[in-house]
Amino acid sequence: MAKPQYRVVRYQPQHAQAWRDLNTAWIMEGGFTLEPKDHLVLNDPQGTILDVGGHIFIVEQEGAEPVGCCALMPMEDGGFELAKMTVSPQARGAGLSRMLMDAAEAAAREAKAPRLYLETNSGLAPALRLYESAGFDYLPKRDTPYARADVFMEKRL
Repeated sequence: MAKPQYRVVRYQPQHAQAWRDLNTAWIMEGGFTLEPKDHLVLNDPQGTILDVGGHIFIVEQEGAEPVGCCALMPMEDGGFELAKMTVSPQARGAGLSRMLMDAAEAAAREAKAPRLYLETNSGLAPALRLYESAGFDYLPKRDTPYARADVFMEKRL
């Protein structure tokens, strides 16, 4: 049996449902609730991310629905927040989160961003290991619109 073929593509309007479903699934799987900012970015990715200079990346599996996604949300300092990164459970372990992170970092570097920033939860051990291995450093706690966020990290570019 052949291994599935995956590719990272830029968000298109036809990805709207997958974007919403993939993110809703990981938030609920983690035992979290959808918060007001989640609703904003999941229901209007065009207006809240893309139209303000951000990027969304989707992992497509050949012949199947998208299996992963992440966003780069522009920050006031010219950096980007790496947000809404997830891979569906059936596709985990294939290196797709790394593919998404590499695509996001390449886009941030192309935009001459000074850094990538992220907020996550201390209970998401696989995500923390990924961010650490990609060169992210821990930051002090700060104010955030997300009740679930208790870990803050950045990677200087």
